Amino acid sequence: MESQAPAHWPLAYYLLLAFMTVGGIMLFSFLFGLRHTDRFTGEPYESGVATTGTARIRFDVKYYLVAMFFVIFDLEAAFLYVWAISVRETGWAGYIEILIFTGVLFAALVYLWRLGALEWADKRRKEYESAEEGAIP
Repeated sequence: MESQAPAHWPLAYYLLLAFMTVGGIMLFSFLFGLRHTDRFTGEPYESGVATTGTARIRFDVKYYLVAMFFVIFDLEAAFLYVWAISVRETGWAGYIEILIFTGVLFAALVYLWRLGALEWADKRRKEYESAEEGAIP
C-alpha cells in the first residue's frame, strides 16, 4: 500500500538547485571579480555627479507624511482595479461595498485636509500672506 503523503523531493531538488546556483554565482564573483582600491572606490556615486556636502540632511516631517499618505491612497487604486475586474461577478453588493470603501477614504482625505496635514506652507508664511492680502486696497 502506497503512502498518501505528498512527495516533497521536487521541492527539495529545487531548493538544492537554487542554493547551488547562488553559491556558484558568489564563488565565481569572488574568484574572477575585480579587485581595485582606487581613490574614489568607496565614495558614493550618483548618476555621474560627484557628491558635495554631507548626506545627513534634515528633512521636514511633511515629506514623510506626504509619502505615507501617497502609499495609503495609492492602495485605493489597487483595490478599485480588482473591483473593476470583478464588477460583473460582485453585482450590486460589490457596488455598495466599493461605495462604502471610497466614502471612507474620501472622509479620511477630508479629515487630513481639515487637519492641515496637506499644507506645505508654514503658519508664519500663511499669516504673512493673509496680512499682505489685507493690506492691498
